[in-house]
Amino acid sequence: MLTPTTRPLAWCLHLLFAGLLALTAGRAVLDGASSTAAVLVLCAALGAAYAAGPALPRVRGSRRAAAVWLVLLVFSADGVWLAFPLYFLQLHLLPRRVGEAAVAATALAAITAFSAHQGGLTPAVAIGPALGAAVAVAVVRGYQALYRESEERRRLIEELTATRADLAAAQHTAGALAERERLAREIHDTLAQGLTSIQLLLRAAERALPERTEAAAGHIARARGAAVDNLAEARRFVAALSPPSLAGGTLAGALERLCADVSARHPLAVRFHLTGPAAPLPTAHEVALLRIAQSALSNTARHAGASGAEVTLAHGEGAVVVEVRDDGVGFDPGRLPAPDPATGGFGIAAMHARMRALGGTLTVDAAPGRGTVLTARLPLATPAGTTHDDPAEARP
Repeated sequence: MLTPTTRPLAWCLHLLFAGLLALTAGRAVLDGASSTAAVLVLCAALGAAYAAGPALPRVRGSRRAAAVWLVLLVFSADGVWLAFPLYFLQLHLLPRRVGEAAVAATALAAITAFSAHQGGLTPAVAIGPALGAAVAVAVVRGYQALYRESEERRRLIEELTATRADLAAAQHTAGALAERERLAREIHDTLAQGLTSIQLLLRAAERALPERTEAAAGHIARARGAAVDNLAEARRFVAALSPPSLAGGTLAGALERLCADVSARHPLAVRFHLTGPAAPLPTAHEVALLRIAQSALSNTARHAGASGAEVTLAHGEGAVVVEVRDDGVGFDPGRLPAPDPATGGFGIAAMHARMRALGGTLTVDAAPGRGTVLTARLPLATPAGTTHDDPAEARP
């Protein structure tokens, strides 16, 4: 494979060859020797072969041009100067070992012819062509090494550019998926749960009519309150704000209000407990713990058949824990139905995702007939890359 050369280098070589060829022909004319005509014919033939070589592959691959130069050496000692551009031409066109052998043969021919014209071999006669050959080999090999290094660097830059583009696309996709998952969790834990609560209250109002109008009116009023809360949550999504229940308050206050709201809207007595000294939490931690408590109490009201539940917020050493306990019918955590858009089932999976995103853990301790205890545990200070895989760590 030929090493590409820049246009200025190629033109320099062409001009060097043409100049030396013209010098040989000019000196032959000035000397006025009997071989002048032969030298001029040979110079013209050699120049024509050199000029036609790039355009005609048959001339480019022929050895006749070299033979013409050898014949020129017989008639003129000045033809030895053409050996220098021929060195570069051979090193450029021929394979590495063949090119170096051709350069050595060309140098030997130049030394032999020049010594014959000078009447003997002297150091000056041998040093000139030999030094020119060494310089040509060093220059061409150095240029080829620089070209290979440049090509390798270009290839690495292209790979780096492509890798950066792939990484940017992957990060964009991951960010979009993460935002989609976050919104899905928020909608499930707020709007979906609120709509379910409204549906249950309206059904209770239907069952109370027409005999118990006051009870039906109470259910409808609570359903209207739930609709107002869901509207506030929807507006929060648009404005990307924290939950309304956390605005201007603490997590403990929000959990206490949540317990009161659930107790008012459902036949379920929910009590709130706070243990340990309160510690400031990042907003993301407070939102995650509040959403988990909301989802857990919604599941209790809809599925557990419980009469009472307890929500405990515990600030321990290095961690904050929210525990939701009920006295319902319980269930088998190992036999949960697969999430389905028509029937739901995303609650616990969404809780686990929230905890994993913040480096925390979620455990569900339940069995048929003995209620359910759901525990969410978040570290107060999570080193980068730290995760918790031991479910026992989530115990308060």
